Amino acid sequence: MIQAGSGILASALGIPFFLLYIAVGVAMLAIFVLVYSRFTAHDELALIREGNWTASIALSGTLLGFTIPLAKAISQAGNIADMLLWGFAAFLVQLLAYLSVRLMIPGLSEKIANNQASAGTLLAACSISCGLVNAAAMTM
Repeated sequence: MIQAGSGILASALGIPFFLLYIAVGVAMLAIFVLVYSRFTAHDELALIREGNWTASIALSGTLLGFTIPLAKAISQAGNIADMLLWGFAAFLVQLLAYLSVRLMIPGLSEKIANNQASAGTLLAACSISCGLVNAAAMTM
């Protein structure tokens, strides 16, 4: 029999919040991919469908760079508004990371579209690095 105050009951009461945070997190990730793919000068998903592994490396790094601070935001958030605020900050940092690499590497999108691994790898590394710094800097 489950008694009030038991660990199992307390855990079970958290399931709706778990599901809510998962749903909002997945929605934020989907929105990020849609916006980011429109923000870049190349179509990552189309390139990946064609077998362009450089685009896959670049997008994978960007997804990790966004998801690492999003995970931190979820784990620290006191409520959904906190999560959304810090998730949006992670979103902006990734857009700025892309713009920074684009400034450093002229023709970045063309290089990715032409499957030049050096460009995609640098973008992935910068995205992940910015995501890690972003997550570490989050204090709520």
